[in-house]
Order: sequence, then structure tokens, then C-alpha cells
Amino acid sequence: MIAQSNLRSRSTSSGGLLRRLLALLLILVTGWCIWVYVQIDTIASQDNAQPADAIAVFGAAEYSGHPSPVLHARLDHAVELYRKQIAPLVITLGGGSDKDSGNTEGGVGRDYLLANGIPFANIIAETRSIDTEQQVHRLAAIARENNLHHIVVVSDGTHLFRIRQLCVDAGLDVYTSPRPALGHISNYDLTMRYVHEIISYTALRLNVNVSFLHSWLEGKSDV
Repeated sequence: MIAQSNLRSRSTSSGGLLRRLLALLLILVTGWCIWVYVQIDTIASQDNAQPADAIAVFGAAEYSGHPSPVLHARLDHAVELYRKQIAPLVITLGGGSDKDSGNTEGGVGRDYLLANGIPFANIIAETRSIDTEQQVHRLAAIARENNLHHIVVVSDGTHLFRIRQLCVDAGLDVYTSPRPALGHISNYDLTMRYVHEIISYTALRLNVNVSFLHSWLEGKSDV
């Protein structure tokens, strides 16, 4: 009887410890997610564009040689910044795949900028990267090759916190500038964008490979 009582006591104690550990883990995860959300929201609500050496446009989907609405909005914002003489050079980023019939996000971006009056000599098109991390690495290489010290980075507002952190890790000095919103976005879609970025940034910091989620996390949609 005494042995059974001791066994039940130890089992209850172990169960209580496990519950406390799970509760602590839940608190830590919740706190982390809230912190990342606040960082994303803060950067998304600020336009920090200022005179720089270049403007870098992060890639989004292109369709048969034409920019998607999201890429269109990013490129239009870059054109606006260029016309305000924020920087004399515009860099378009993003590769493609077989289904794109040879088109790339960077190449489509270059063609769009040319059609909007930016001279060919003032555009650099990067066409090999397939995700945000690779785009940042290619941007860092371009900056070194062209002696660029300060860069304005253009993308969706919710995307810019992760971009800025990746750029800092790559030794780049950047100013974030979100593209304008495209009409009305539902609360659900906006929430999912934040969830995407929280997951992606967390995976980045944990060095977890989420390549199977890249198309989802990169937000390559028309929203």
C-alpha cells in the first residue's frame, strides 16, 4: 500500500512538472510571436526611404513576361522613388523557373522600368535567386561589385522586417520602403500575411529548412 501510494505521488509530481514546463513553453512561444508581430507591424507602417546609392525591388510573381499586381505595385513604387531622385540606380531581384518560359522576375522588372523611362544604364537585373534569402545574398554581391553603401529596399510592408534583418546579417545598410496597398485586404488575408512572416522569420532564426513552404511564405499571390 505504501509503495503504491509513493508511486502515485511521484506520478502526480511528474505530471505537474510536465504541465508547468508546457505552460512555460507556451508563454515563451506566445511572447516570441507577439514580439515578432510588433517588429513586422512597426516596419510595415513606416516609409524610411531617403537618399541612397540604389533602390532594390524584391521579386514577386510574373505571368508570361508581365508583372503580377504585387510586382507591378512594387515596381511603380520604385519608379516613384527614382523620379524623386532618391537614388540613381534601380536593382530588380528574382529568378524564374521552367514554367516561366525563360522569363524571370528580375528581367520582367527591368523591362517594366525601361518602359517607364528609366535608362538601361541605371538598371541592374538580378535573375538567379529563388527566394528572399537568395535575393538578399545576390543584392549584397551586387552592392560589393558596384560600391553601393546605402540601399532603399522595396517590397510588401509585412515582408520588410525579414528583409531588413537578412540585409543586416549580410552587412548591408538599408532603408525600408513599403509598396502601396492594393485595394482592400480582408482581415483574414492580412492575418495570414503576418502568420507567414512570423513562421518564416522564426524558421530563419532557428535555421530550419522550410523550402517546401517557399511559395506560400513568399506571398506570391495577387492579393
